[in-house]
Amino acid sequence: MRKTDTLHDNREIIAELKLKDSHFASIFEEHTQLDQKINYLEKDLVKHASREEEIEKMKRHKLHLKDEIYKIIDKNKEDSPI
Repeated sequence: MRKTDTLHDNREIIAELKLKDSHFASIFEEHTQLDQKINYLEKDLVKHASREEEIEKMKRHKLHLKDEIYKIIDKNKEDSPI
């Protein structure tokens, strides 16, 4: 995978993996939910200030999930016939 590939660039393979790989589907859904929750909390300045440490922990976990998602995408691309 190129360094500039995004999840959007890989939407076809992501759709395929979500159907055939339950682990991938689970971590992708968790990543999506964390993204939404982080965005919500960051927009609410009162909640953001009081939950800054929790938000940072969520961001680290989201990044870990994203790394795992890309590893699975890369492996699937390698295993796919050219």
